Amino acid sequence: MKNFKYLILMFMGLVAFNACTDDEVSEIQQSGNPVLTVDDQFADVHFGDVVPFTVSVSDELSLSTLAAILYFGEEEVERTTIRTKEDGEYSGTIEVPFSKDIPDGTATLEFVLTNTTLKQATQTFDVPITRAQYPYLILVTADASYPMLPTGEANEYAATAAFPSTDLPAYIKTPVLDDKGTEIVFGWESGAVTEGITTEIPFVSPVGGTYSVTFNILTYEAAPFFEILVDGVNMEMVDKENYQIDVDLTQGQILTIDGLDDIADWWIDADYLTKQEDGVYTFVPITGKYRISANLKLKYFRVEVLDGSSVASLNSDGTGAIWVIGDNVGKPSLTDNVVGWNTDNALCMAPIADQKYQLTVVGGQNISTDAINFKFFHQKGWGGEFGSTTISTSSDLVFVGDGTNGRDSGNLGLVSGVTLETGATYVFTVDVSAGIDQAVLTVIKQ
Repeated sequence: MKNFKYLILMFMGLVAFNACTDDEVSEIQQSGNPVLTVDDQFADVHFGDVVPFTVSVSDELSLSTLAAILYFGEEEVERTTIRTKEDGEYSGTIEVPFSKDIPDGTATLEFVLTNTTLKQATQTFDVPITRAQYPYLILVTADASYPMLPTGEANEYAATAAFPSTDLPAYIKTPVLDDKGTEIVFGWESGAVTEGITTEIPFVSPVGGTYSVTFNILTYEAAPFFEILVDGVNMEMVDKENYQIDVDLTQGQILTIDGLDDIADWWIDADYLTKQEDGVYTFVPITGKYRISANLKLKYFRVEVLDGSSVASLNSDGTGAIWVIGDNVGKPSLTDNVVGWNTDNALCMAPIADQKYQLTVVGGQNISTDAINFKFFHQKGWGGEFGSTTISTSSDLVFVGDGTNGRDSGNLGLVSGVTLETGATYVFTVDVSAGIDQAVLTVIKQ
């Protein structure tokens, strides 16, 4: 026991010693006299440049680091750090970012020399930075390159040629202007032109033969692209085959869609749109904010309920959205776009009234006639869902699975002996007016 007490006292002594040592480290007295001299060579600097610098450093004590820091206003945008083991001359570079919509201006370049006692010396420079006025840009396709020349509009360039096709996937690059300049490339990401990648931009011309491709190196505005207009407003291109627009819509509103020469061939979802004539439709669901997506390959308008800028989920009061995920159902057809258990393909039921949601399908086209196995979810993804205890039906066509009757809880199946009629229309309605845990499903053959 006596030895144990001694051990405790020794341990407490070590803790106290370490605490004192930590206090001493944290209270290092700064000393020395760090001095730096920077060659001012920061003229004719452009966005995208890699700017060289040379700094002479000295101190009566050992030095630690030299940092070069670039600020746009108060924001640090780039930093280079060099280990300075001894007095002398050190060289390095610092990159100037190239980004969209940054105007010409004066940046601050700060040099900070630090010695081993953390004492510092600084020197700062005001550096005017401009967007280079290139003599040309280069439009690069898989088969050829084309010069893009200044158009006379600020920061805009154009390539005009008899291009081989109206579809012209390409990326754009700049020349290198001088020994500190770099090649800047522009490609396609998330439905927009961005710098630093060479993913091809999906240019599409409305006419063949000779046409122009334009690009603005400040705003990144580019053309030509295929245009689809909803009530006169351009849909945003997501990729070459998909466009979308977020819009506030009123129940019963007349909606016009322009820009699609083949719109007569498009499949129109009766849950959301009633056709008046090609390109003119009445909006069916309740008033709210919606996302309309146009898929050129499938010739299909997908409509989804929004909450702000995100797809909506079912709220506790029964408002919002209900989603369909599972097998044997798909829009515009089972052949082209079956939902399956991929949540990205989830179908948004149309809110046709408060707390009431509808899915309309045609036997053999949007729904299998011999078997079904899908269910209703609270969101476009996994999470809340309607199980056998939260949704019921008295339908003589469809039953709700409970885990023991041939379907998992909440999954729908066809009643024994039932086959849906090919070409017949079926309307699935989920009513949550009694509460989202007391949903009622009705299925009606029209």
